[in-house]
Amino acid sequence: MKELNNPLNGAGLRVALVAGRFNDAISQELIQGAKDRLVSLAVEDEKVTLAWVSGAFEMPLAAQAMAKSGQFDAVICLGAVIRGETAHFDFVAGEAASGMMRVGLDTGVPIVFGVLTTDTFAQAFARAGVDEGNKGADCAEAAIEMVQLLNEMR
Repeated sequence: MKELNNPLNGAGLRVALVAGRFNDAISQELIQGAKDRLVSLAVEDEKVTLAWVSGAFEMPLAAQAMAKSGQFDAVICLGAVIRGETAHFDFVAGEAASGMMRVGLDTGVPIVFGVLTTDTFAQAFARAGVDEGNKGADCAEAAIEMVQLLNEMR
């Protein structure tokens, strides 16, 4: 049996990060986790590009533009949508996720969903690196893994 997915190696890859300014304290932690992990996987710091958008709802359009530009091997979307007292959370989180998935399917460029969807700020902060590891770092690994897998299949 042939097994795909060699050990993660990001050498030569160009990665875009799209981050939401809404809940930017969380986004900053996710960005740092992603950047640190990308560099540890041999992605050169100068080949990582960061673009800020207002929030999660705007991420799919930015991800699409980056994916279609041909300048990036993967796009990682980072941010947090925290449940409030209205249904706004459900609409934003669901549509952002759907949009990002569609961009990946339409372009063939890995789009990684690194938007935390939590009930509280404390939960988001914990998942952004304080207590429970950094979801940004996990997303960096997922991006490299998907690029490698797709390259092996082509």
